[in-house]
Amino acid sequence: MRQHYFRALLLLCILCGVAASCSRREVRFRIGVSQCSDDEWRRQMNSEIIREARFYDDVQVEIRTSKDDNTWQEEDIRYFINEGVDLLVVAPNEARSIAPVIEEAYDRGIPVILVDRKIFSDKYTAYVGADNYAIGKEVGAYIGNLLHGKGNVVEITGLSGSTSAMERHEGFLSGISAYPDVRLLGSEDGAWLHRQAGEKMEKLLDSFPRIDAVFAQNDRMASGAYEAALRKHRAGEMDFIGIDALPGERYGLEDILAGRLTASFIYPTGGDRVVQIAMDILQGKEFPRETILGTSVVDSSNAPVMKMQTVHISSLDGKIELLNGEMSRFLARYDTQQVVLYGSLSVLFLLVGLLVAVYLSLRAKNRLNRELSMQKKKLEEQKTLLIQQKGQLEVQKSQLEQLSHELEEATHAKLVFFTNISHDFRTPLTLIADPIEQLLANRNIDGQPRQLLGLMKKNVHILLRLVNQILDFRKVENGRMELHLEPFDLLDSFRGWNDSFRMALLKKHIAFSFEASPGTDFRMMADAEKMERIYFNLFSNAVKYTPENGKIAIRLSMAEQNYGLSVFNSGSYISSADVEAIFERFYQVGGHQAGTGIGLALVRAFVEMHGGNIVAHSDGKGTTFTVTFPKQDVSQYHPTIVTLPAEEEEVSSTLIDTEVQTGEEAVEADGPAVLVIDDNADIRSYVRSLLSNEFRVLDAANGAEGIRLAMKYVPDVIISDVMMPGMDGVECCRRLKSELQTCHIPVILLTACSLDEQRIQGYDGGADSYISKPFNSQLLLSRVRNLIANRCQLRQFFGDKQNIEKEAVSDLDKGFVSRFKALVEEKMKDAELNVEDLGRDMGMSRVQLYRKLKSLTNYSPNELLRQMRLKKAASLLASSEMTVAEIAYEVGFSSPSYFAKCYKEQFGESPTDFLKRRG
Repeated sequence: MRQHYFRALLLLCILCGVAASCSRREVRFRIGVSQCSDDEWRRQMNSEIIREARFYDDVQVEIRTSKDDNTWQEEDIRYFINEGVDLLVVAPNEARSIAPVIEEAYDRGIPVILVDRKIFSDKYTAYVGADNYAIGKEVGAYIGNLLHGKGNVVEITGLSGSTSAMERHEGFLSGISAYPDVRLLGSEDGAWLHRQAGEKMEKLLDSFPRIDAVFAQNDRMASGAYEAALRKHRAGEMDFIGIDALPGERYGLEDILAGRLTASFIYPTGGDRVVQIAMDILQGKEFPRETILGTSVVDSSNAPVMKMQTVHISSLDGKIELLNGEMSRFLARYDTQQVVLYGSLSVLFLLVGLLVAVYLSLRAKNRLNRELSMQKKKLEEQKTLLIQQKGQLEVQKSQLEQLSHELEEATHAKLVFFTNISHDFRTPLTLIADPIEQLLANRNIDGQPRQLLGLMKKNVHILLRLVNQILDFRKVENGRMELHLEPFDLLDSFRGWNDSFRMALLKKHIAFSFEASPGTDFRMMADAEKMERIYFNLFSNAVKYTPENGKIAIRLSMAEQNYGLSVFNSGSYISSADVEAIFERFYQVGGHQAGTGIGLALVRAFVEMHGGNIVAHSDGKGTTFTVTFPKQDVSQYHPTIVTLPAEEEEVSSTLIDTEVQTGEEAVEADGPAVLVIDDNADIRSYVRSLLSNEFRVLDAANGAEGIRLAMKYVPDVIISDVMMPGMDGVECCRRLKSELQTCHIPVILLTACSLDEQRIQGYDGGADSYISKPFNSQLLLSRVRNLIANRCQLRQFFGDKQNIEKEAVSDLDKGFVSRFKALVEEKMKDAELNVEDLGRDMGMSRVQLYRKLKSLTNYSPNELLRQMRLKKAASLLASSEMTVAEIAYEVGFSSPSYFAKCYKEQFGESPTDFLKRRG
């Protein structure tokens, strides 16, 4: 019930507002006025139009001025057309230029009144203005009488394109034609402007020495001509006649009274008449099509009277404006009072309505209180129930959060386990792949055995590619995958890779087509390895899911902003739900378990890394995968070839076909020693078989055993696996590099891990090289030979302290050599000094000291001790007065004769010969 009451009250308020708004005046007719200029004559016309329009309550007038610009005036007229004015008043700037837009308005049904000037068309409704031809003719007759029928005249016309200027000129020529001795010397276009008329008058004064009269087609130009003549001191020689005769300072009437102009002809503005005819047209009354306003001459004889009349008229205009202002204020006050009245009534009705509403509310309140008391009890019961439910939901939420966290941890653990298992696959792959390579290198194996070996090699490659795919997926998951961009030709690469699928296509009798847009440059910046993975994965899927005698079509195209690759295969269908999820990790269509479910996820990751996009579409014909890559300009790119140093060289996962070279001569007992540390016995046995022809090989099953053997035998190179139980290869390498006895030994890490952070850990631990499983046997042999050769090149420098400091050796090795030399310097005099004593003082066994010095300097401890004694002796011979015997005992030789023999072997002359030569 209250709702109905409030609706009635709202309706009453709306009706009051409507009544108040209807009391105000509404606009019925809109008149647009387009003036060509902004001069005093047109300003007076505009004032007359606005004043006359006030006598009509339902008329609104808008005036726009183009200031002598044709384009501007066209825009003004089009503005009025678009605004939908009811009538258009136009004073055309130029007849020919403005005619088209006026005709457009006329054709749209808008009445057009031309004022002052006409156009070269009959498409207008009415014309209001003086007869310009008659005015020009009267001016000609007046000048003929003024000059008594004889004299020279010049004319300054208005804008050449306006009809008023043309008609006044023609009338003027007609007027002076009655006086044969009155000659028109010249006519110049003053464009209705004061300054331009003065410039043209100066030109006429320079051209004609005698001018008796000047006719300017308006007073503004006549004033400009007078000032130009005054500057030339010729104003007194001639009479100046204009048109308009407007009152006001510096206008035509004032110039006549001041003697600047001889006469002017009244050119009535007729603004009031324009509005009257406009209202007749809008109200459907009869009206004249041509309204010609009268004219009259004004000179010194009637100018004072004209001025008095204009002053009186101006006074009356002021009073009228005052009365209009009073009327406007009265009407505004009336409107305000009306609004206040209606507003008061509205407030009164509102108050009455509020009182009624309060009464009804009080009645309803009692009823609602009774109902609310009953509902309150129910709500309290529901509140208690909701609190209980809230507690249960919070418990469930906590359980779900815990379950989600556990599920996330389990998923992460599974991924880590999955990755580690994939790493472990590389160890048996090593034991399979490289022996196959060596067997295939044997030319004696032919026929079916070679075919079987080729089949094994092919499947090893497939298994390796799957393992790499799993590891790459892990890299993508961790955000560690890097992009190595270089100029890449899509067309050449795709064509070359098509050959890899030729046998698979023939086996299933699949019709294959490859098309590319002709004449297109398909070069872009890309990672070649990842592009290969993208193409091989899409092509492999197409072959896999295409039935016998099916069809595969690959097309390479180019659009405006990108390259497109589409791979279509017939006979397979993927539902719309599966198409949306097919690129998600571990997703398999219809629960199909033939693959890992990560191939397409990797493809999408690689495509997006290149800034591209991949989508799938499936219908009754088959399935199409579409890949787009952004176009790039590679013409200015200059590739830089970067070669990794030997210490950072990594082995590609692709197995390399090389011939196995095996040595036939046994290695000497004191040849280079290599220690192999790996928890896999097969790997240890296999590596031993590879190295045993050239090196003495030691092996250990774990890191702790490997460190013990390395400390005992000090090998020349250590090869260690990374993933081992207990102490892993990285920790083992770090321990070896921190021990004095083993810090100089190069360490090669064998790893199935492909993540960069794991390799960085190994290099931080002191590893000299990384080789990935499965490895190539020739590469391993080459790396071991290279490291041993590099160490041999360093040995010759350790006899000189300066060279030791310059070479890239560890601080432990430098400290070891320095300690050894200092110890020898200290105990050099002792003839009984031996290797056991030196090793004990250095904290090492005789064997460890021997291996360490031999590895670093290529000399045994005894040889190094003898060289240091001889160098010290040579220094004493050159700088002291000691005898040969004294020097021999000083440096630790037991007899001078043995010293002389050793000295001659070392330096090529005896100590005595040296002293003689020095003396």
